[in-house]
Amino acid sequence: MNVLKLGIPKGSLQDTTVDLFRKAGWKINVSDRSYFPSIDDPGIRCSLVRAQEMARYVEDGTLDAGLTGKDWILENDSQVHVVCDLVYSKASFRPTRWVLVVPEDSPVRAPQDLQGKRIATELVNYTKRFFAAKKIAVDVEFSWGATEAKAADGLVDAIVEVTETGSTLRANRLRIVQELFESNPQLIANPRAWQEPAKREKIEQISMLLQGALTAENKVGIKMNVPKEKLQVIIAMIPSLTAPTVSPLFQTGQLHGVEWYAVESVISEPEVRELIPRLIREGAAGIIEYPLNKIV
Repeated sequence: MNVLKLGIPKGSLQDTTVDLFRKAGWKINVSDRSYFPSIDDPGIRCSLVRAQEMARYVEDGTLDAGLTGKDWILENDSQVHVVCDLVYSKASFRPTRWVLVVPEDSPVRAPQDLQGKRIATELVNYTKRFFAAKKIAVDVEFSWGATEAKAADGLVDAIVEVTETGSTLRANRLRIVQELFESNPQLIANPRAWQEPAKREKIEQISMLLQGALTAENKVGIKMNVPKEKLQVIIAMIPSLTAPTVSPLFQTGQLHGVEWYAVESVISEPEVRELIPRLIREGAAGIIEYPLNKIV
C-alpha cells in the first residue's frame, strides 16, 4: 500500500489538530511515549513533529505532508506545496499576528528608528530578511522564550513576537510598532509526493475534510415543525447557508386538519439562543438543535 507519511504538529497546536481530525473523520491516538500516533486509516502513517521543523521535513521528503504555521514556512523559506489554509490556533479559530514590538515608553515609532538596535525573536531568519529589505542594520538574536519580558526589562530594544489579541503585550506595557504578517496553520505537501496520484488523492481528501470541519465550527443544525400558514414567516426568520430545507410531514393535514412542514437549516450557534424563543412565538414546534462535524 502507498502509505502517506503525515506530520502532526507537536506542541501548542497538537490537541486542537487532533480534535480537528476527529471532526473530519479520523481518530488519532497520541501516546506520551511515542512520536508515532496511531490513526484509524491504513493509508496514513502519522509522526509528531514540532511545527518549527515541519516544513523542513516535508521539503526534504522525510514526510509527504504535514500541518504547520505559515510563520515557520516563511522562517525557513521552505519550498513546499501549500495545499490549503486552515485557520485555527490553540485558543481560537482566527489567525495569529507577528508584530514588531517595543516598550510603551520607547521613542521608536517606525522600523527605521531601530537602526543599530538589538531585536529578540524566535523568527530570526524572517526578521533579518525584513530589515535587510529595508536596508536597516539591526542585531537580531534568537529568543528561547519569555520574549515579552526581554523587551519589558530593557534587555533588548525591540522584539518580533506572535500575538492573537495583544492582551499579553499590553499587560507587559509593550506597544506594537508594526504588524508584519498574519499566520495560520497550513496543510503542506512535498512537491514530489504531490505529483504522485495516490498520495495527492489522499492529501486532497484530508484537505477537503479538514476544511469542512472548520467550516462547521460554531455552527449547528436546527430542525422544526411549522404549520403551513406560518411557513413563509418562519423561513424569513431563519439564517441559512443557502436556503432552508422544507418538506411536508406525512398525512398531517388528514389527521389534524392542519398541514405541517419540516424545516431544517444550518446556522451560527450564537444565533440559536435568540432565535428559538422567536420561532416558538411564531408557531414552530418540535425544535431540535444538533451539532455538526463537517460542512462540505
